[in-house]
Amino acid sequence: MATWRFDAIGTRWEIETQDELGLSERALVDAEIDRFDREWSRFRDDSAVTAVSRTGGTILSSDAGAMLDAYRDLSHATAGAVNPLVGDSLGALGYDADYTLVAGAPLAAPSEWTDRIRWTAGEATASVPPLLDVGALGKGRLVDLVMETLSDVPGDLVVDAGGDMRARGSTVRVGLEHPYDASKAIGVVELQDAALCASAVNRRAWGEGLHHVLDARTGVPVRTWAATWALAPDAMRADAVATALFFDGGPELAARWGVHWVRMTTDGRVERSPGCPAELFTRR
Repeated sequence: MATWRFDAIGTRWEIETQDELGLSERALVDAEIDRFDREWSRFRDDSAVTAVSRTGGTILSSDAGAMLDAYRDLSHATAGAVNPLVGDSLGALGYDADYTLVAGAPLAAPSEWTDRIRWTAGEATASVPPLLDVGALGKGRLVDLVMETLSDVPGDLVVDAGGDMRARGSTVRVGLEHPYDASKAIGVVELQDAALCASAVNRRAWGEGLHHVLDARTGVPVRTWAATWALAPDAMRADAVATALFFDGGPELAARWGVHWVRMTTDGRVERSPGCPAELFTRR
């Protein structure tokens, strides 16, 4: 297998293929990642999300419908704990576009986000300036898009964006990294023609108890769950469920979507969905 490694959207990517990707194929991947980033990144001054956060308006994007439909399901399942207007809440704790990492008072996200954002398959329109953050499922969506961009590449294919991955072809054996010790795994899963996405409180953490997984209703980082893993046919849904599992309602959403999962509490207890194929090394 040939491996192409590069950095994009603030994370390390690895794309494994049977044969080395050519320059034209790499250019297509670069273009798709840049297109998505220019539309949805709250860290870019020139993105559509940033422009709408200043004056309101419309984001023209083929990803709008799929992502915001999924967010509506996420928000409903978690009683509002997951909300795409959590950008200002993250900024209030220091995880802003300038990476100030200086925490102020927690800020709850607007609960009526579906009244503020209207969307169709190809666009999202804001009636008032909001700061959208699609981090609960956006990276998974982009993994799927890159996979689609490389659909004509023959043989086995693995797209891994900082732990959110999707595999095609032969079975890939993947370790479930322990959230408090990166040299250990709490289990393994065999991935074939499917996606695995993970989320953990030790990633994007910048202070005592401060990390990127917030309860939108309070603006406060979650405390009960340390890490989650979700298995689905596509990476966007796996990514979405990995976020939902930090809250009540996450397992129920996973069951409705047919997604298997594992999650670990901050005191080391492990749960998994009925029939989950992961092999776990720790006791429940």
